[in-house]
Amino acid sequence: MDEHAHDHAHDDDHSELGEMDLRVRALETVLTQKGYIDPAALDVLIDTYQTKIGPRNGARVVARAWVDPAFHAWLLRDASAAIASLGYTGRQGEHMVAVPNTATRHNLVVCTLCSCYPWPVLGLPPTWYKSAPYRSRAVKDPRGVLADFGVALAEAIEIRVWDSTAELRYLVIPQRPAGTEAFSEAQLAALVTRDSMIGTGLPRTPGAAA
Repeated sequence: MDEHAHDHAHDDDHSELGEMDLRVRALETVLTQKGYIDPAALDVLIDTYQTKIGPRNGARVVARAWVDPAFHAWLLRDASAAIASLGYTGRQGEHMVAVPNTATRHNLVVCTLCSCYPWPVLGLPPTWYKSAPYRSRAVKDPRGVLADFGVALAEAIEIRVWDSTAELRYLVIPQRPAGTEAFSEAQLAALVTRDSMIGTGLPRTPGAAA
């Protein structure tokens, strides 16, 4: 297993709010009561990052790579430029590296020192991505972390852990699901999940998507 440096861990309880989430919500309530922020405008901003900016942007990048060999090669050579060509640019997306899953290697992304995350293509980071358990266990026991997410890989498959930094952020290019030869690019994008682009999941199968 290859490791690139930062410090992370996995908390599988997605429903409970962490201390920082509670503080943010309390601050939001106070600022709203004082009239400093407009809740409706804040909701629009959050919805934009969650549903419009990502992770659908990343899904379109992956789908394009699946159908266009030239784009796939460009993505691996210069991910930042290839992604920008589709119009997906912005803060925390300036220095991107694409890492493809293969029949013999599975890639997993973590940020051990903080929670660096490619917002322009994946939207807001999930709570578990920022948690100490995920950040540490992803490096120490990546196969166990994947099992927690329901991803069981053969022992022969290498798991490579990529540690994001302020300088570099990674996008996993999952393998194209079998049985999608006749799918359009839009149909393929619908199979790509956020977790599959982090490496903690796999794309949906055609049957599951239906």
